[in-house]
Amino acid sequence: MYSILIIEDDPSICNNMELILQMEGFDVRTACDGQSGLVRIREKRPDLILCDILMPEMDGHTLLEVLNGEGTYADIPFIFVTALGERADVRRGMSAGADDYLSKPFSADELLATVIGRLYRLETIRLHNAKSAFQKERAVLGQQISAREREVLQLVGKGSTSKEIAERLGISIRTVEVHRSNMMKKLNAANAATLARWAGIAELM
Repeated sequence: MYSILIIEDDPSICNNMELILQMEGFDVRTACDGQSGLVRIREKRPDLILCDILMPEMDGHTLLEVLNGEGTYADIPFIFVTALGERADVRRGMSAGADDYLSKPFSADELLATVIGRLYRLETIRLHNAKSAFQKERAVLGQQISAREREVLQLVGKGSTSKEIAERLGISIRTVEVHRSNMMKKLNAANAATLARWAGIAELM
């Protein structure tokens, strides 16, 4: 199970993100500012960090600088969660090494697409380092998943929303959702948290 740390000082936003991600099978922890977030990171290394920019005690930029200065944590995918009016702060964060950003307000679909997209990249790197260990899973994909479903799976892995996938493939959003539902049944995937791993395996084929 992937572990995600949310660092956000607005309780309503934090609780909403936590609920969405937990419902999709992620192990979620939260912190209300950068300082407490740093404590959480050192307690248990997360697979991905979602971090607000403007916070008391320690803001998102300072936390990112601290993590980049500690080699142990510099490779954790780091996503800024930011208000639309903070574009300059986003540019500064991306220049400092953030992997992506998510603009407030956002939908559940946008949050999941952003998270899955980053975890897919992380999983792809891991899988490329151990190709031989996934022959069985690759065989399952080859036998169970159609060419169209694989296209949808790979776009899910790249962080595309259902709307974006529909536009890219020239199909309806409803058809995209049907493909996703069918794949989850075929792959015995209980929730969206597992799709990033399967998308990474599909990339090896």
